[in-house]
Amino acid sequence: MYERWVTAGVRRALEDTPVVLLVGPRRAGKTTLVRSLEGGDLAYYTLDDPTTRDFAASDPVGFVRGLDRAIIDEVQRAPELLLAIKKAVDEDYRPGRFLLTGSANVMTLSRVADSLAGRMETLRLLPLARGEIIGGLPSFLSDLFEGTFRPPRHPLLGDELVQAVLAGGYPEAIARDREDRRREWGRAYLESVLSRDLRDIAAVERLTDFARFARLLALRSGQLVNYSQIGGGVGVSHKTAQRYVSLLEKIFLVATLQPWFSNQLKRLVKTPKLHFLDTGLLVAARGLASDGLRSRREELGPLLESFVHAEILRLRTADPVRVSPYHFRDHDGHEVDVVLEREDGSLAGIEVKARASVRPTDFVGLRALAEGCGDRFVRGVVLYDGDTVVPFGERLAAVPLSCLWGDPPSDPSS
Repeated sequence: MYERWVTAGVRRALEDTPVVLLVGPRRAGKTTLVRSLEGGDLAYYTLDDPTTRDFAASDPVGFVRGLDRAIIDEVQRAPELLLAIKKAVDEDYRPGRFLLTGSANVMTLSRVADSLAGRMETLRLLPLARGEIIGGLPSFLSDLFEGTFRPPRHPLLGDELVQAVLAGGYPEAIARDREDRRREWGRAYLESVLSRDLRDIAAVERLTDFARFARLLALRSGQLVNYSQIGGGVGVSHKTAQRYVSLLEKIFLVATLQPWFSNQLKRLVKTPKLHFLDTGLLVAARGLASDGLRSRREELGPLLESFVHAEILRLRTADPVRVSPYHFRDHDGHEVDVVLEREDGSLAGIEVKARASVRPTDFVGLRALAEGCGDRFVRGVVLYDGDTVVPFGERLAAVPLSCLWGDPPSDPSS
């Protein structure tokens, strides 16, 4: 079993918080994680079981009344339970009473959004980070703001890097040896979540159109969002397209990356970008394969950018540096793929290149960001398909993509 970085956070939350909610996409490993914490002390219930779900939905107060300390899996399937849990917690505020999981972000639903405020801590579990797969320690965010990058001992380069991007991070997918079998798993997964999980959180009547809509988004992962254009592809309005994207965010299929802007900087583009949260699912939706990417290298760039964005979101669950991610683009065409703003207001920028070499022109966007931010700008890096850290002037460097996940633990016998 993989050691998940969020595990320590879940343990800490259970020590002082009555309700802990672990959210993330289906099949990312939530059930495996919470059951590993069970220790025989927590009763386990899954709302994927029809009998349990019917009881919880029809009599939520009665269901909760009989529980002392419990795991409730897939709580989005009976969101009525959250009000009953609130009542139980108000009567008995012991920490660690309820450990919940959800494959949809139930806390964004208006009828339950405020029910457990102050009583619950929410943590996120995304598919496996590359560092979790190899057993590495998460330090990229700290290294970025401190400027302490070291060349990786075992970098992923060329075809190996492409294979890691294509595989994504779902445990069941990466367990398959063959690329075509992983892609088939991704197609089946998308078909399942675009029907079952969406019905748990919203009334979606045109599921066929919704699947087509998701495929259109896959073609635009890593690009600025144009709701009218995307909606027009399936015959829905700008407003409906926005709603569809919001629903796909709630089931953790995609994420919108908001633009970074400042009142001191003018002429900034204020349109969000859209990214798939797992590149394995992204290539399944697009039908891409490594052979095709070798002959159409330009298609790797957007995939790699979405891959880096997803890795950074995973790192946020483990690295002590607290950051908020954005992207940057101005009307002169200068852009930075990812801008990270630390709690103290300092900024770092990340550009992603699917090449084995870096040129001075690759830093144009980072320099524009640095000039506009002054002392707030701490560092800018271009992540590339290489194995050497190369300085490119003050506060700028080319950094191997493999620094995102670091090296596996050293073999003590070597």
